[in-house]
Amino acid sequence: MGVCSGGLLTLIGAGTVYPIFRFLSPLSVDSHGAKVAISLENLPEGEAKFFEFQGRAAVLIKRKNGNLSLLSAVCTHLGCIVKWEKEKEEFLCPCHGGRFSPDGTVLGGPPPKPLEQLPFVVKDGSVNVG
Repeated sequence: MGVCSGGLLTLIGAGTVYPIFRFLSPLSVDSHGAKVAISLENLPEGEAKFFEFQGRAAVLIKRKNGNLSLLSAVCTHLGCIVKWEKEKEEFLCPCHGGRFSPDGTVLGGPPPKPLEQLPFVVKDGSVNVG
């Protein structure tokens, strides 16, 4: 009876822990696969375009001076998705108040590192990511 109870408890524990582990573990991505093209024609100055790139959130910002920034939209503190505040021209992490400049530099709050910059090429009026 003890062996059966132990086995049953082990199965219940594994059935509970495995989904939690899969939820918290990062997605596996193939860095050679995905490419994304975003038309600059549909992106007004001062606006941000959020999209998914290689299984994670990314953002393209067309700043008021015309410069482009392409960053991971994942906060470096606890992994929340940052929001673009157009009026302030900065990112805000809604989870713990981290603030980032349009180039990803930490302006305040708990994030330990800047947002990751992603490689891109501008060609024929569109931004090619990847």
